[in-house]
Amino acid sequence: MIVVGVLLVLLLVLLFVADRAGKSAAERLIADRVVSQLDAQDATAQPPDVTIEGVPFLTQVLSGHYQEIGILLNDFSGPAGNGKKIDMKVLDIRAEDVQASVDTLRSGTGDIVAGTVTGAGTITYANLADLIGREGLTLSERDGKLVGTAPIKALGQTFNASGTVNLAVNDGVVSVTFADVTAEGLPNLPLVRGLVDSLVRQISVDLKVPALPLGMKVQKVEPTPEGLVVTAGASDVPLSTG
Repeated sequence: MIVVGVLLVLLLVLLFVADRAGKSAAERLIADRVVSQLDAQDATAQPPDVTIEGVPFLTQVLSGHYQEIGILLNDFSGPAGNGKKIDMKVLDIRAEDVQASVDTLRSGTGDIVAGTVTGAGTITYANLADLIGREGLTLSERDGKLVGTAPIKALGQTFNASGTVNLAVNDGVVSVTFADVTAEGLPNLPLVRGLVDSLVRQISVDLKVPALPLGMKVQKVEPTPEGLVVTAGASDVPLSTG
């Protein structure tokens, strides 16, 4: 009985080691493919931190189905046109309902497909203001809304105009428009009102978010005290280089 017990313990240890080793190999494979996609999109980030959720791992391997895979991209940066970039301290990606055969994991080739992929990251307001491109523009969150302030020259003086920033997402493009713009101290004259309206037009833009990893497109943006939280997603996503 003692011998049988020892053998059972050894078998469990070997299964655990095999489980952990296989999990690490699969995580490295996915990380390598994410890096390849970043390179293809001229984006940069620290080496991906990939975690395959769920235990035991070997059971998922045999079934070819993985419940969830987490991919953390620290210091993500992607081109936004005109030589500018969108930066995120952390881009947190979650791939769910992932399909990958045993042969794919063993050979390092083949298809790894996620049923859904979602990601979230925060853009600082300084970065967002730079993308809008209006000199002197500052952005902040107030009571759950995004507020913008920018200098305006009128009557030989400089005033600070401020207003609410409205954000809308359409097909991966974030439309930025300003509303209820006022400038303290400015007289309510047609000429002055025209200057304010001109400012509103100048700082109302469509921001094209750079290509995100794994084919994700922006679905929602939300102002927070720390910055603008961008949520993106995609369906039926290959986690391979194609």
